[in-house]
Amino acid sequence: MKIASRILEGESLTKEEALALYTNETIDTLDLVHEAYQLRKHYYGHKVKLNMILNAKSGICPEDCGYCGQSRDMKVKTRYGLVSQEKITEGASVAHENNIGTYCIVMSGRGPSNREVDYIADTVKDIKQMHPQLKICACLGIANDDQAEKLKNAGVDRYNHNLNTSENYHSTVVSTHTYEQRVETVETMKKHQISPCSGVICGMGETSQDRIDMAFALKEIDADSIPINFLHPIKGTKFGDMDELTPMKCLRILALFRIVNPTKEIRIAGGREVNLKALQSTSLMIANSIFVGDYLITGGQPNKMDFDMISDMGFEIDYGNLVSEI
Repeated sequence: MKIASRILEGESLTKEEALALYTNETIDTLDLVHEAYQLRKHYYGHKVKLNMILNAKSGICPEDCGYCGQSRDMKVKTRYGLVSQEKITEGASVAHENNIGTYCIVMSGRGPSNREVDYIADTVKDIKQMHPQLKICACLGIANDDQAEKLKNAGVDRYNHNLNTSENYHSTVVSTHTYEQRVETVETMKKHQISPCSGVICGMGETSQDRIDMAFALKEIDADSIPINFLHPIKGTKFGDMDELTPMKCLRILALFRIVNPTKEIRIAGGREVNLKALQSTSLMIANSIFVGDYLITGGQPNKMDFDMISDMGFEIDYGNLVSEI
């Protein structure tokens, strides 16, 4: 196959080639994993980056995203406004103490108000004084130029706004905002020199072509970090009864995104525990980054299990995840 060697020599797959590779059932998934590993090893060695989420505002959302337990269509059990600045700062200290390189401050909702941006910006300034080496990622929803400038000036290093799915499938997933609005938010952050983080959720009924389109869309917007979420079905949501992923399918998806975006940080994100199951450690042969701890409204496995998994695979935590690396 020698896909990795071709890419390392400067070639890029076309969408047609990627689709043929991904859907060819005569190509063993573990062979694709091997090709992806060659790329991962070349660009990232045996390092694994750690990320931690703080759910700073939960369940207050007017959007109808079909995968989300915090959407307007759900009776959310965990519902609260912005947490205190002290709690956000404490979370940053926990991340620092656990050698986690990126601390992600996440808010539910369509997008932040100017007051909320000021609140987060002031908090980030305090965090940066205490932990200047900690990379701060904000995930606040659809944002504008003025808000992006405030976040940049406060010290926000990265902004997450996922494309979630393909442009073609977007209206099936959500009707209250457009695919273009998501892309525009990523481009706005790039314009203000904030590192773009954007990823996807797989397992929502999208086709193989949709997955190819997603991988290439992220390549086109030049996302620095690409979180790959695997649907963790939540009862009551539009996709709450969907169960189409297997561990091997997840590995194949991860390999696709690494092959299309070979130099990027590929992060295993939400749903990895319930979908990859016993193959979580194998997924590190493709991805070079993981979330540790809990997600927004679903739990993750204990940190020690993640640290042991990394060590058992012969990988090591990337302690050099500094702001200067962006």
